[in-house]
Amino acid sequence: SDAVSGQIPGSIVIILILLRISISLEVLLPTTLYLSVIIAMGRLYKDSEMTALSACGVSTSRVLRPVFLISLVIAVVVSSLSLYIRPWAYSQFFRIKEQAKANFDLTRMKGGTFYEIEDGRRVIFADHVDQNKVEAGRVFIRTERENGLQIIQARQASQHDDPVTGKQILVFTEGYLHEFSRFGKESRVIEFEQSAMSLEPNEDIQQEYKIKTAPSGLLARSDNNEEIAEFHWRLSTPLATILLALLGVPLSRSSPRRGKYAKVMTAVLIIFVYHNLGAIAKKLVAQGFLGTLPGIWWVQVLLAGLLLFLLWQPTRGFRWRPR
Repeated sequence: SDAVSGQIPGSIVIILILLRISISLEVLLPTTLYLSVIIAMGRLYKDSEMTALSACGVSTSRVLRPVFLISLVIAVVVSSLSLYIRPWAYSQFFRIKEQAKANFDLTRMKGGTFYEIEDGRRVIFADHVDQNKVEAGRVFIRTERENGLQIIQARQASQHDDPVTGKQILVFTEGYLHEFSRFGKESRVIEFEQSAMSLEPNEDIQQEYKIKTAPSGLLARSDNNEEIAEFHWRLSTPLATILLALLGVPLSRSSPRRGKYAKVMTAVLIIFVYHNLGAIAKKLVAQGFLGTLPGIWWVQVLLAGLLLFLLWQPTRGFRWRPR
């Protein structure tokens, strides 16, 4: 939506999408592994392969072993994503987005539309825009300053590179500059034939602190409830990866007539409830309603309890016992 409205260039969108994908991987990888185990094991039940394995003396632990080893490898990847890559990706995402909004480009404008840049401190409007010539007609710009307000009206504006600084500038032709003081009644109006204004902020953009961007090492030493909740969430993702993958084994049990997708809806419901309970627990810890123990870990305990309960349930038609 920001790209469509001209606040950020289209070339930045693909970078932001890639950063968003890397942020989502900590949830996508465990979920994908979990559903893959259910579908793969369900196929074995459909083809009566699990019945044959049980008849040959293959125990539950032997079936769980390869699933556990695969989940362990994925858990290491997820822990790296959650503890290091995700906060870095969030930091880059917000930084690139803010810079793209602050460094406005005339070629992104559409005639008859107001554009806000620099967090609304500057508003730009043009009656019509020629993107091929990088020019605009009947331009209006309002800029808020510390000591007052500045308004520029010009018949025409064009965008160029400053030969000295190399920054993008707007060159106005035939217009007026209005300056109003914030602390008094003083004001002035200047008529000009040509004037220039930088499109880039003079100072570096100060990125607002967000817990999602905080390094894990910093969160580990914090005594703030919200930061503790975020750090514990990052620690819980590799454990959840292993528990969900193992949970897929008993959930996949079904009769040959039901097919390999028989338990998919149940699996989706379980992971939906798990993620929502995790989000609720994280919020409660952040707000101080829950202590760091049990904190968000009671959700993992519930998941482990469900896993043990389903593993102890006998299969339909035969039990998981070695001969």
